[in-house]
Amino acid sequence: MSAHIMTIQLNDVKFYGYHGLYKEEQKVGNNFIVNLSIEFIPTAQKITSIIETIDYVQVYHLVNTRMKIPTPLLETIVVDIADSIFEKFSIAQKVNIHITKEKVYIHTLNGNMSVALSKTREPF
Repeated sequence: MSAHIMTIQLNDVKFYGYHGLYKEEQKVGNNFIVNLSIEFIPTAQKITSIIETIDYVQVYHLVNTRMKIPTPLLETIVVDIADSIFEKFSIAQKVNIHITKEKVYIHTLNGNMSVALSKTREPF
């Protein structure tokens, strides 16, 4: 029996938070958009139960809990989220996470900024 890889995704999940290095960001806050995918090897060839897969509701709760903690750098947040997913779900093999900060406090910049991470589970 060959193993197959599946992916669970959270797409365009919006949060409001106080992440950033600058006083204005920490005081006013910002909108953040999270896109996340988790590659995993299911525990059954044909999935018929939530325990054989990764529950996206639990993933959302992990992300939501972490996004509530004000943090200077998004780079810290993406690593923390990936690590918590690997800790919670032993079948997770790879996490891709992308967080966009909608407003950047540079008056000449008309756009947003993002941080992305692709992390693979380290072998035992």
